[in-house]
Amino acid sequence: MNKLIITRWNGSVITLLQSGRETVQVDIEPENNRPVLGNIYIGKVNHIVKNINAAFVDIGKGQMGYLSLNDAWIHFADQRPYEGKLRQGDEIIVQVERDAVKTKAPVLTGNLNITGRYFVLTSGKKQIGFSTKIADQAWKQEIKQDLESRKEESFGIIVRTNAYKVPKAELESELVQLKKSFKNVLDNGKHRTCYSLLYSSAPSYLTGLRDSLKASLEAVVTDEADIYDAVKDYLVQYQPGDLRLLTWYEDRLLPLGKLYRIEKTMEEALGKRVWLKSGGYLVIEPTEALVVIDVNTGKYSGKKEHRETIKKVNLEAAEEIGHQLRLRNLSGIIIIDFIDMEAEEDKRILMERLEEIVSKDPVKTTVVEMTKLNLVEVTRKKIRKPLYEQALQMKEKVSL
Repeated sequence: MNKLIITRWNGSVITLLQSGRETVQVDIEPENNRPVLGNIYIGKVNHIVKNINAAFVDIGKGQMGYLSLNDAWIHFADQRPYEGKLRQGDEIIVQVERDAVKTKAPVLTGNLNITGRYFVLTSGKKQIGFSTKIADQAWKQEIKQDLESRKEESFGIIVRTNAYKVPKAELESELVQLKKSFKNVLDNGKHRTCYSLLYSSAPSYLTGLRDSLKASLEAVVTDEADIYDAVKDYLVQYQPGDLRLLTWYEDRLLPLGKLYRIEKTMEEALGKRVWLKSGGYLVIEPTEALVVIDVNTGKYSGKKEHRETIKKVNLEAAEEIGHQLRLRNLSGIIIIDFIDMEAEEDKRILMERLEEIVSKDPVKTTVVEMTKLNLVEVTRKKIRKPLYEQALQMKEKVSL
């Protein structure tokens, strides 16, 4: 079972998802500099770069975002129809799809998404879709029929994993709330001035609560009064059945940060080397273009023959890599240099195990292939900044 731990650390709000005694996910959010991921703005097209088929859109305070001109779902603020062409100075409604990463501008989209615990409403594809993690075809067909009668032409619906087997009345209640929010965004776009914020994403500690698997969360623990009140208000409005999970922690002799070893957790999560129980270790190197992970036998001194030794270390490494990708929020292209194995059967076992491990990641992660050089290529969807960038941003704020 999981616990969500929320507290303050070095001037930021830090959220840890605990599974048993292990931290599986960390988010750091500066108090006065929240990420814009998920926010919806009225932006102004600043300039169009034809050779990369993109527009740079000002979303306010000089913040430029990158918008691909392949995006077919553009909403003009004045609601006139989009005819496939943008011009400098056009005012459009855009959502931040990806955070800024180092020197790269945030990525914008005209495909607006309003996310709830059970559904995502989208202005892009107007169909009804389902999370790939829901395999029950009979249930999907039943829910699809119900949603078809409630869906409107202006949006599509994606059914999230958490919706599975939830009472229909509860699903209906959230759908009504999301439809209201969606319509407010479009209606307000007609009346608000350029650069207005039409929709603000929730703080990461609330999105962590929203996105946690319904059956797996056993407690939400905080020692900050204002955060406790914010979580309580959120639960009362959106997840009343989970209000019993909220716990106020108060112990002056053992603060929450000490109890859950935040300093030690962050030191390990930002370190270059990760030791395996067998004595082997990983070296994790994020770069501008990709993430490189090297697997080494290290201190392993098993008595098994060479082939079995390598196989054991690689399989243990695969397990830890799945954990580290989520913990550090590493994304994009990930290249893993496992210890070379000669037997094709061993390679097959390793690849199947790695695929099984990453399939459990809430963020879409795909094992692409093992190359001729025995390098394994993995991709993980980019959403939030990786943990090392979140930590760097926090340090820069503290030093100001």
